[in-house]
Amino acid sequence: MTRFSPRTALRSAAGSLAAAGLLAAASLAVAAAPAQAEAAPVFTLGGPAETGLHPYPESGRPKAATVGITLNNPSEDEENGGFGGDFTLTFDLSGVAGVADVAFDGESGPECEVTGAKAVCEDWGVWPGLQGAADLVVTAADGSEDGDTGTITVTGEADGVTFTPFTTRLTVGGPDLVMKQLPFRTQLTPGEKQQAPITFANRGTRDADGVLLTLRYSRGLDIPQRYSNCEYTVDDPAQPDFGWTTALCSVPGAFEAGATYTLATPLTLEATERAFYDTFLYRIEENSAAQRTAQRAGARFERGDGAVLKAVPVRTGAAARSADLDPYDNQQEADFRTANTADFVAYGDKVAGTEGSTVQAVIGFRNEGPAWIGYIRSGEAVATVDFTVPQGTTVTAKPDRCRAVTAAGGYREDQKSPAPRYVCNTSMTVRDGAGLDLPFELRIDEAMVGAGGEVTVRNTWLQDPKLPFDPKPANNTAYLIVNGEGEGADSGGTTDGGNDGGSGEPSTPPTSAPDPEESPSETSDPSESAPATTSGGGAAGTTGGSGGGLASTGSTVLIASGTAAGALAAGLVLFTVVRRRAARQS
Repeated sequence: MTRFSPRTALRSAAGSLAAAGLLAAASLAVAAAPAQAEAAPVFTLGGPAETGLHPYPESGRPKAATVGITLNNPSEDEENGGFGGDFTLTFDLSGVAGVADVAFDGESGPECEVTGAKAVCEDWGVWPGLQGAADLVVTAADGSEDGDTGTITVTGEADGVTFTPFTTRLTVGGPDLVMKQLPFRTQLTPGEKQQAPITFANRGTRDADGVLLTLRYSRGLDIPQRYSNCEYTVDDPAQPDFGWTTALCSVPGAFEAGATYTLATPLTLEATERAFYDTFLYRIEENSAAQRTAQRAGARFERGDGAVLKAVPVRTGAAARSADLDPYDNQQEADFRTANTADFVAYGDKVAGTEGSTVQAVIGFRNEGPAWIGYIRSGEAVATVDFTVPQGTTVTAKPDRCRAVTAAGGYREDQKSPAPRYVCNTSMTVRDGAGLDLPFELRIDEAMVGAGGEVTVRNTWLQDPKLPFDPKPANNTAYLIVNGEGEGADSGGTTDGGNDGGSGEPSTPPTSAPDPEESPSETSDPSESAPATTSGGGAAGTTGGSGGGLASTGSTVLIASGTAAGALAAGLVLFTVVRRRAARQS
């Protein structure tokens, strides 16, 4: 048997999650088991509740589908919550005898030995969270008929561990809903509207009893209609996400096999005043309580109060529900680029203290809009805050997202001792009205009058400091001033978040190139959104994301002497929201 590595396990998990997608085609049985005091760890096996199989053909090979089995470790302790032992998964295939043939994909999981109506897979290690366990490649059995159905049960075993078993159903035939791709205009201007006549077909062997239309669009887009048979949810604006709006629309009727349907009235898709890079996803599935629950994913939805959304032609009658034969063609998506701008305004702070004392300063920037900036496809950071430490001071605590660099902005191996300069990445999104707040603690080593450190919001790429979406580069730089005299030493911002910030002089381009081994700022992690602490732990701000990246070149500045140098920067990147994999054929 081949034991796959932690890296293979993570690849398998990513594949299973991408197949499920942001808009999963089937519910996953991945609920964490209840915590038990001093009890054995409980891991939960899961996967799709049901999978439809293409009927066995009169000639040629049967078309295969993939059933991804998952394994969930509910521990939240990423360092110590994993299981580091051998375990065995056993698949009872007797329930699908004569219905389906089952094989295992050895590329995305362990090699499993199939003996008669039983398969055994041996593996090692279960890390906290959801991961792929095995991929079953299933086809309709020779001699099976439309409507034949059966189940596969998966159990697990390991010393000192309990596995919650899982059962999945395979059914021959069923509806096969296919979403048609719409020819959208993708280069837009704010306020521009276009129609979205959602159209889908049923290419399966049986009618679909009602359909569930799922619409999901990012912050810069809007569908102004609010239908009474749709329910809506909007991401919490305080969270560092894309600002998704999700609509789940239950459309009644029997949607016949071989027929094509479109909405009785097309939707209206609008690029709002805050649009920039945006994405629209539209998906069709057979309607059921299980599907609606899976799509809600625990979020709170509110029902619309407008007209009823209908698809035509609508037939009367009912049909037995069954799984979609090919869930990978149920969804389409479109990306839009709107000609818009966003004004990133840096802000500094003013602090005072005696020699040897420690002070706290909050620096950062705000997005004054009108656009939100989100690199949805790449997931890379939108911008970097580049901070030069004021002369005569030492940083004693910083946000986790901030990385120490040399005075010239180069790579610095030592990340523990104080540095002359720091760079702090945003996440992949910066909403209009949001920004990044960065608390630093500084020790005043030498009492100087008006010592100042430059605060610049720039692109993550040192070589290209301009923010391409920002039409006002003059307010990209502000200052942190220590022991300033009177009002003559303007920090370019305020200590309450910098709403008045950005009055500092514009910075100049870098005067030296980075070292050959230097790289652009690292891609940020949108899950890191905890506020920073004065002890240096936790990232601050409303955008989320991890630290990283190289600073622009620059040096310590003394505001009283009138010197100021810094750098701006700009980035343009995209993040993959959904990776769909095509159904395998064998």
